[in-house]
Amino acid sequence: MSLLHSRIQGSGHPFFILHGFFGMGDNWKSLANAFSSQYEVHLIDQRNHGRSFHSEDFSYEHMVEDLVHYMDHYDIPTAIMLGHSMGGKTVMLMSVEYPERVDRMIVADIAPRFYPPHHQFILEALNEVDFSSVSSRTEIDDIFKKHIPEYSIRQFLLKNVYRKERDQLAYRFNLESLEENIHEVGVELPPQSVSDVPALFMRGVNSGYVTEQDKTLIRNHFPESTVVDIEGAGHWLHAENPEDFYKNVVQFLENH
Repeated sequence: MSLLHSRIQGSGHPFFILHGFFGMGDNWKSLANAFSSQYEVHLIDQRNHGRSFHSEDFSYEHMVEDLVHYMDHYDIPTAIMLGHSMGGKTVMLMSVEYPERVDRMIVADIAPRFYPPHHQFILEALNEVDFSSVSSRTEIDDIFKKHIPEYSIRQFLLKNVYRKERDQLAYRFNLESLEENIHEVGVELPPQSVSDVPALFMRGVNSGYVTEQDKTLIRNHFPESTVVDIEGAGHWLHAENPEDFYKNVVQFLENH
């Protein structure tokens, strides 16, 4: 079984950070630097993302098994786990199926419910790039602009472009598998599942991913959970308001 790629820094109790869809561990460098003053931070690339292995198989079950394999490889019995969006759903399922491996969990801007596919405009942009005819990120950004007006989203996606060979750019993520399995990203947590792992759920006030009704659903699945709002932030709350994000995580960990 293939091992997930990670960047490990700091020392202390293991603290895993799991990125969202089309993301990678490197998106979390700044916060990882802050957390690594107290913890051994593992910035993990999930399958088909970043520098981790590519696979036709892609689901939360697979991503949970990847984490278990990763923990066994590094002889980590239990860890704090923080997940954003897709990474948050991985963490939720992990806490349900392997509660003994998750001692505390932080979920950023995602609920345990079903989300319909909503990345079509991103997929259209990504698929329009012909790597045989582009030679710079600027050219790729010009293609992205036709579909994605938001500068921040384009920059987020461009971080996945790397030089595969001296004169050949490519995506780090496995676009073919992610597009083929796009329906897996929005699946809900199994309906009757419950986890007593202490949990902090944070939602961006300007996001819309986690509604007031979702708060009840969260507490039904995670009775030991707290839900807090991050002001002035949307779905990328950790990047838009890192100060409040960091403060809430530290406070939660100190009290649990």
